[in-house]
Amino acid sequence: MLLALNTTMRGCELKGLRWRDVDFIERTVTIRRSKTSAGLRVIPLNAEAWPAVLELRDRANSLFGENLHPDWYLFFRREGFCRPESDKPANGWRTAWRNLTRAIMCPRCERLQNTGTICSNEECKADIRKVKSPTAGLRFHDLRHQAITELAEGQASDQTIRSIAGHVSEKMLEHYSHVRLDAKRAALDTLSNRGSGGGYVTNNATKQPDKAEPDLQVIKKIGGRQGTRTPGLLVANEALFQLS
Repeated sequence: MLLALNTTMRGCELKGLRWRDVDFIERTVTIRRSKTSAGLRVIPLNAEAWPAVLELRDRANSLFGENLHPDWYLFFRREGFCRPESDKPANGWRTAWRNLTRAIMCPRCERLQNTGTICSNEECKADIRKVKSPTAGLRFHDLRHQAITELAEGQASDQTIRSIAGHVSEKMLEHYSHVRLDAKRAALDTLSNRGSGGGYVTNNATKQPDKAEPDLQVIKKIGGRQGTRTPGLLVANEALFQLS
C-alpha cells in the first residue's frame, strides 16, 4: 500500500519487481514489466517508499538468508503454510488487502484490530460494533489514482506525471488538468480571504506603522482532506505502520 501510494505503481508492476530492479545508491526502482511499453520507467523512492523497501529487504533476509539474490522477487509467492518461494512472484494479496481494508481502531484504547463486537484488549472491552474502517471499500487501484491526483495538485506537469506513472490516457490527463486548476484556485482563494475589506497591498500600504501586522493564512497542503479523491487514505496512511 505504501509503495503504490508513493510511486503510482500498478499491482502487476509491484508483483514483477525483483531486487535487481532496486538501486540502493540512487534509491530508485526500475519498472521492467508493465501493461504497456509506456509503463517501463525509473521511479525515485521518496521518504515513505524507501523504508518500505528496506522492510521488504529485511523480511527477505530473515526468510532466505543475508545475501539477496538479484532474481528474487520483492513480493514472492507464499501460499498457505507452504514454504515461501523467493524466485516466483506473488499471485496476489487478496487476503492481506481484505485484512488491511477491514482493520479498525478502538476509539477508547486505540488498539488496531479486526472488526468485531467488543475490543480485543482485555482491559478495554469497548463496544466496537459501529466502528468502521477508514479504508472500507478501498480498491488497490485507487492508490495509483490518489498518487497521480496529488502530483497534479502539487502542480506537476503532464510530462512529469507520465514519466512517473507511465501510461496515462489523454482523458485522464484532462481530468488531472482540472485537478491542477482547482489546486491553483484554492491557493488564490486564500489571498482574497486573508483580510476583511480591501486588498492586501492597499491595507498594508496605507495603515499606520504602529498597527499590528495581520496574521497570514498558510496552506499546509493544497487540497487537504477536501482535495483527497479517496476518503480515508490520509488516516489509513498514518495507521498503516501499525499494521505491519
